[in-house]
Amino acid sequence: MAEKDLHPVLQDFRKFMYLVWKFLNLPDPTPLQYDMAYELQHGDKRGIYEAFRGVGKSWITSAFVCWHLLRNAQLKILVVSASKERADAFSSFVKKLINEMPILNHLKATEGQRDSMLAFDVGGALPDHSPSVKSVGITGQLTGSRADIIVADDIEVLNNSSTQVARDKLSELVKEFDSIIKPLDSARIIYLGTPQCEMSLYNQLPERGYTMRVWPAEYPALDKVSSYRGALAPYIVKKLSADPTLVGRPTDPMRFGEEDLLERKMSYGKAGYAMQFMLDTTLSDSNKYPLKIADLIIQNLNPTMAHMKVAWATSPELCISDVPTVALTGDRYYRPMWHSDEMHEYTGAVMSIDPSGRGKDETGYSVVKMLTGNLYLTDAGGISGGYSEETLEALANTAKRNQVKLIVVESNFGDGMFSQLLKPVLGRIYPCTVEEVRHSQQKELRIVDTLEPVMSTHRLIVDQKLIQKDFDTAKDPKYSLFYQMTRLTRDRGALIHDDRLDALAIAVAYWTEAMARDNNKAVTQLKSAALDKELKGFLKNALGKSTGRKATWHSNSSVFNQ
Repeated sequence: MAEKDLHPVLQDFRKFMYLVWKFLNLPDPTPLQYDMAYELQHGDKRGIYEAFRGVGKSWITSAFVCWHLLRNAQLKILVVSASKERADAFSSFVKKLINEMPILNHLKATEGQRDSMLAFDVGGALPDHSPSVKSVGITGQLTGSRADIIVADDIEVLNNSSTQVARDKLSELVKEFDSIIKPLDSARIIYLGTPQCEMSLYNQLPERGYTMRVWPAEYPALDKVSSYRGALAPYIVKKLSADPTLVGRPTDPMRFGEEDLLERKMSYGKAGYAMQFMLDTTLSDSNKYPLKIADLIIQNLNPTMAHMKVAWATSPELCISDVPTVALTGDRYYRPMWHSDEMHEYTGAVMSIDPSGRGKDETGYSVVKMLTGNLYLTDAGGISGGYSEETLEALANTAKRNQVKLIVVESNFGDGMFSQLLKPVLGRIYPCTVEEVRHSQQKELRIVDTLEPVMSTHRLIVDQKLIQKDFDTAKDPKYSLFYQMTRLTRDRGALIHDDRLDALAIAVAYWTEAMARDNNKAVTQLKSAALDKELKGFLKNALGKSTGRKATWHSNSSVFNQ
């Protein structure tokens, strides 16, 4: 039957989506949802559809699958997600619509057909090796499947995109889609998702022939439109061109108002909101993220001593590839180019603590030791539990294990209460001096201003074992020290979690201030010694020759001793 002879509901997916929304007792689809539906129907064979969280892209696409089966019961549809549970939820929702929505009832599986929630046939489908609808996880059994339409629904999540190794693996896995899709003009591969990192898989796919459409939560600033590299949905571009005053206002105000988005921005932090809701993964300039792990020196450190001299370089043969890397693309860890054979005990060891309450934040800590002007990060981490006895004991044991001489605690939390709780525990486990430090400067600026000079001059040396420990103990990558380090910007609220990084900055700040004091003292001593020498020479030549008597002078006294 020709397209023009079909019922209007079968000609226009938007009309069918309206019926589904009414059946589910949902409010009418919003203009933005209608635009997504139009793009899905008329999009290219290979398409990426990025939309902010909560807009309903999975529900819209579930209805889209039902609409296709209503038009052609012979189609084979494969649903792939990051986990099988997520893919199963998609196919189960499709089956529920078929079973309960009157217009789809004739698509119920008949006797002899597959009829599970995870792989089922629809009524009228001819016998085939492949079911009408099947769900599978991206790491599941993809080989052997065949499909007219592949729906890749949120295949990128934090767990499979947080490291370069994980991203490379995901990039290879999706290549299997080309073996699964049928060689038909009507065959389609549809990606639905929200980018999880700056190096998102979705940014790579256009190089493989995919067309991208992006619907952010707010109308972007005019100078930010180019950041979307032509992928911004025409609906958004058209409205923004017609009315530039829309900048910063919600694109779907019927569902997400300005106040709602502001609350989400405060919860996610600016960087997280830019990615999860504005879908902007570009780096505006190279200085946006000033802290690079390539500036660190990575060594297997001894707990009590270190090499007197260490030289930094970023040669390919020095790259360390067998540790988790949660940094930005191209940023790598490097071992030292050279180190002296001579070793010496550390001249000092400080532990810093950034306390937290009982919320989602951690109590961050760092142990930084010093030798010959270099700083050595030998231990770091984060502990949940706020100011509980278990947390305090864990910190005291960390101080004991690392034999620190001083513990520096940020007193902004609880006006010094944490230190008072910690001291009795230390007295029982590891008596140690505790000092407090209070900060009034914007946190992001303080951390960058503290760490960037030390890192850019390659004076921060990190224990290689700590990288794996940091990754393993982070509840998700956002809690990792090195994730926080490489995602920090100078913007207020850039990170939603920064406890481990803040603790490191506190320890480094202590040593940089101590080194500055030592340098000033050394300069004063050198000047005094030089003046001593000059005056002694003068006295020997002047007073000594003229009187024939030995004359001495002490720089700390105005008295001549003769």
